[in-house]
Amino acid sequence: MNNTPFNSHLFLGFDELEDMLCKVARTGDSFPPYNIELVDDNTLEISLAVAGYTEQDLEVSLEDTELVIRGRQDHNEQKRYTHKGIAARSFIKTFILADGMVVENVALTYGLLVITVRKPIKKAKKVVLKITHQPKNTHVIEAKGGPK
Repeated sequence: MNNTPFNSHLFLGFDELEDMLCKVARTGDSFPPYNIELVDDNTLEISLAVAGYTEQDLEVSLEDTELVIRGRQDHNEQKRYTHKGIAARSFIKTFILADGMVVENVALTYGLLVITVRKPIKKAKKVVLKITHQPKNTHVIEAKGGPK
């Protein structure tokens, strides 16, 4: 059993959120490095350092609530290096988006893949629930087959 704050009896219906948190905790690969910048109260920019990757090497997709970035470079076996410090490997980076978040732009500039995401504007919502009067239950249920 997972030990998360959602195991509390006070959190009802958060199973999917708990599963997402566990999934994120399992993904520990730090390549490629990335930043998440809060541009304003409703806009985020995710910047991934993808030096050496072209638009054809990268794929950005939305899969349900997951923003998935895939990178793949073909290794050119004809090149000979005396030092190779720039990574040229495949990767998958996943970000889980809240319901209502919208990807507004994806751009590759100067070796940075920048993805602009807008958060939904939350509206304060209060619903007052009606309390009804229920008379006391006067029905008696007898057990069948027991002593009478």
